[in-house]
Amino acid sequence: MQLLGHVFGIVNNRCKTAPVIIGWGPYGKHLMPAVWFPGSDVRPEWISKYAIFESPDPLYWTRHGYAVINVDPRGLWMSEGTMRGIMNSAEAEDVHDLIEWAGQQEWSNGKVGMTGVSYFAIIEWFAAATRPSHLAAISPWEGFSDRYREGVYHGGILETGLNGRWWTRYAKASLSETEDGWAMMHKYHVWSDYWADGVADLEKIEVPAYIVASWTDQGLHTRGTLEGFKRIASKHKWLEVHGRKKWEYQYQPENVERLRLFFDRFLKGMDNEVSQWPKVRLEVRERAYVGEFRAEEEWPIARTKYQRLYLDAGANQLSESSVATESEVRYNSEVQESRAAFDYQFDHDTELIGHMRLHLWVEADAAEDMDLFIAVDKIDRDGNRVNFPWFGMHMDGHVALGWLRVSHRELDETRSTEYQPWLKHERQLKLKPGEIVPVDIEIWPSGTLFRRGEKLRLSIQGSDPYRYPPETIVIAHAETINTGEHIVRTGGRYDSYLVVPVIPSKQLATS
Repeated sequence: MQLLGHVFGIVNNRCKTAPVIIGWGPYGKHLMPAVWFPGSDVRPEWISKYAIFESPDPLYWTRHGYAVINVDPRGLWMSEGTMRGIMNSAEAEDVHDLIEWAGQQEWSNGKVGMTGVSYFAIIEWFAAATRPSHLAAISPWEGFSDRYREGVYHGGILETGLNGRWWTRYAKASLSETEDGWAMMHKYHVWSDYWADGVADLEKIEVPAYIVASWTDQGLHTRGTLEGFKRIASKHKWLEVHGRKKWEYQYQPENVERLRLFFDRFLKGMDNEVSQWPKVRLEVRERAYVGEFRAEEEWPIARTKYQRLYLDAGANQLSESSVATESEVRYNSEVQESRAAFDYQFDHDTELIGHMRLHLWVEADAAEDMDLFIAVDKIDRDGNRVNFPWFGMHMDGHVALGWLRVSHRELDETRSTEYQPWLKHERQLKLKPGEIVPVDIEIWPSGTLFRRGEKLRLSIQGSDPYRYPPETIVIAHAETINTGEHIVRTGGRYDSYLVVPVIPSKQLATS
């Protein structure tokens, strides 16, 4: 096999060797300069004509004493060989070999790093888990770590907006045959060895890591990036979580400089401020581009108080106390505007940072399965929904999202926690006529400040809670199985509740 790549070197006679940064991704190293989607807000002056989409800009890095390698993976674009699938153990072997090759070249100082967003980040989990001897540091910026749960099947519901487009436009750009990923997604709709091979062995990762996540990539990278930080075994690891557009944040000059400090420390051996960084730095959002970054000691935040808010279908409210009276609410699962909604008003300023868990009793009217779509929103004192950046180029996002196909409700009890249910996805448990079942739905992590008098709104419906023109690049679920009415039961025997992650101040937590 021949992996074709651009190697950008250093024009500096005083520097005979250089550390290496690898950008490994499927979009074609010949597509320069990078083209950004409308609304991405990446300023032209931030990148050079050599920049590739989502990858480190070679002009910046070579000017600072690094060599950069941009690679087309096996079987894609002009690279020879046959693609053996993507984001799996086979591709990890190829990246491992490249790292070891780069670390032994006469122009290399023997230390190799990797960085980039999305695919460029995802492949870092796989590469680092193989423990190549020359890999000295990684910096995954927003990359999922479980392809089934985070990229393809949300709660067991197939994501159709990004996946179909991606395979049509990119994975088939090849000189030879490639995997028909779209067909494989439909073939393996429950957990299998195919999907297990798409999960990196995170616990094997020991290399220093600077990991950047966002609250705004709901439905793609938010969950998996944070899972990666939690699970890797690296002694030197840092997490940064922002609430802004991902590509804009990646290329903002101050953030590129921060990344350079990390690589200077671990690829060049420079003694700098990195050793003094807080382990976790996250943004607590109030609204779009209004928020405050602050330091924390760990993720999830240890002082979190997980509070139950009980659903009351009779009052359309969330209550801190359990609800004695049984009631129900129905919505038409085939109508996008039809939903069940529950409000909770805050009587003091409250930070919610982390996972939410929705425990729900549901019934399908004359159907054997249900697709549930969950949205959490912030409602201001005037009754208006507060919008947040979302998916790299949109500005009307929710606080957080969750999904579940009810036949996929079986939990892995050993991995589930009070705040994060973990679904097995190994089989389908269809509903019997009139059957009422409890389900637990993972709502992806978020970090938001609710002021006194503002509300949290929980919405449950049968389709995505947003609507965009057909050609919009956005997370979507067009292949639902919903028919008829859904019934949500609350109160009494049906203890439906939402678990929210309340963060007390550090002073209160230690007093």
